[in-house]
Formats: sequence, structure tokens, C-alpha cells
Amino acid sequence: MKNGSELRARYNDVNRGVYFIGTTPPKSDTPTEQVSTIADKLLERVSDIDFDGLIVYDIQNEDSRTSKPRPFPFKSTHDPRLYSSLLQQKSNRPVITYKSVVQSNSDDFNQWANEAWHDYGIRDIVLVGSPSQQNNISLPLGEAYKTLVANENNFFIGGITIAERHANKGNEHAKLIEKHQQGCNFFISQAIYNAQATIDVLTRYAIECQQQGIKPQRIILTFSPCGSKKTLEFIEWLGVSVPEATSLRILNAEKPLYESIRICSNTLVQILDAVLPYKLPLGLNIESLTNRKEEIDGSILLYKLLRSTMDNYLAKQELNGLFTN
Repeated sequence: MKNGSELRARYNDVNRGVYFIGTTPPKSDTPTEQVSTIADKLLERVSDIDFDGLIVYDIQNEDSRTSKPRPFPFKSTHDPRLYSSLLQQKSNRPVITYKSVVQSNSDDFNQWANEAWHDYGIRDIVLVGSPSQQNNISLPLGEAYKTLVANENNFFIGGITIAERHANKGNEHAKLIEKHQQGCNFFISQAIYNAQATIDVLTRYAIECQQQGIKPQRIILTFSPCGSKKTLEFIEWLGVSVPEATSLRILNAEKPLYESIRICSNTLVQILDAVLPYKLPLGLNIESLTNRKEEIDGSILLYKLLRSTMDNYLAKQELNGLFTN
């Protein structure tokens, strides 16, 4: 499907999940030939698991979002398009590329999109706006969606959803519907450590869609293991809500990494129990927020656990449907 997105076809089947591995491009001071080796290493690590595609993030400094110092110093990375293109060629699987639109204007962004399509073979894009109201926003997110929809190339467009915003403002479900109207066909959450916040936004979204008679779009739930105090600080710095009891459990565990995997596993079960009756199309994205080998290996174990959990739930749901129809 060279002219469109392979993911589009998969997303239409509501009885199955879609499953991703999230990753960041290598740091910009990495020699170009080494970037290819890093891509090989990642694909080797995930070679024994079955996944639908990869997600490549666009890392920004984001220091305007909070006054707290960043736990890991910010380092710029190689162009996410380059890394996406490499991973796509090597894995033969779709790759979703994140794009932060904050520093763009409409013309620059259009050029970026045309290059992404023609030079890098990118078909699937998630747009990210400013993490802070303080930033000088040259291209608002709504304008970026409009530009991408109007672009001559048929991109499959996604957006992000942040349950924490719903807890503060109570309108994340409305934002999802608005973004869909602007051209978004799927959403990826930020890392989840607070089951209730996610349940709240998904439930409100599902019910709002039912009431308006619109089809809910696929929501991909992101989970990230945490093996140390520093990683936990980074997760919180990114704006992820970690309940106090959860952080205490992780930090006081004999093996923090495995405790966090247990917590993520339990969190997914709580979410699925609560929202599956609404027949929302779901998916998973498992990422490692650091390049520590232990946490990368932990993320692969987490992927296996969470994928089998979601597959089981969806199979049961399908079975129930067969009996009740």
C-alpha cells in the first residue's frame, strides 16, 4: 500500500488491538552510520515479539512546561523522519512519526510533510502541539491539522491524548472529538500510571460518541516501565500523574523495575474492565523512557504481558458478541 497507510486497514477492525513499540531517534551527535546500527539493535531486541509497528518520537526540550529542572539533560536527536525511514525499511512494518509543530509556520510545515512523504516514505504522523501556553506558538495545532489534511499526500493522521488534562479541565473527551473533526483518525496517550484518570477520559469519550452518534476513534494506551528513582522523576517531569502510593510502591520495592511492570499490568486490567463494555477500539504502545538496558528489556517483557492481556480481553468480548447476537 505504497500510496496510503497500512495502519488504516488494521485500525478498522474493532475486534483486534493494534500494538506498537515506542522509541526515540539516536542523539544528534551519533555518527550517521551508527544510527543504522542502533536501528538494527532495536529490531533485534524485539525480533521475538509480534508487533504491528513502531512509533518514533520527536523530542523537544519542553523546559517551558514546568519550572522543575529536567532529570535527564536535554539532547537534540537525529531527524525523526530519518530514523522512521530506517526502521520502516529494516522491519518492513509501518512506523508512526511524531512531529512537534511549535517552531513551524504553515509553509515550513508543508515542506516538511512533502519531504516526509517523498524522501522518507512516511505515511503515518502524530502531531504534537506546545506543552506550555508560555511558548510563542507560530503554528497552532488546529492549523497544523488543517495544513496536513489539505496536503496533496494522503497521510494517516493521529493526535495525542493526556488523561491528566481531563482531570484538571474535564474536557479531554471534547478535544478528542474536535481533533477527529480536524482530521485525526487515532490517538496515542502519554504514559499511564493513573488508571482512574484514563478510565474517566475514555468513559466520557465513549459516552459522548454514543450520544452524538459518531464512531469513536482508536485510542492507543502507552505504558512505560520504571526501574529507578531518576526514571520516576523523569516520568513525573513529563507531566505524567503518578499516584503517591504507586511511586512509594515502586521506590520501596526490592526490584523497582518489576514492581512497575506489575503496576502497569494491573493498571491495564483496571482500564479494560471499566471501558470494554463501551466497545472502544484500543491499542497499546510500550516505550522505554531511558536507554538503560535493564529498562529496555523490561519494556519488552511488559509488551508481552500487556499484549496477551489485551488480546484475551478482546477475544472474550468477541465471544460475548457472538453469543448475544
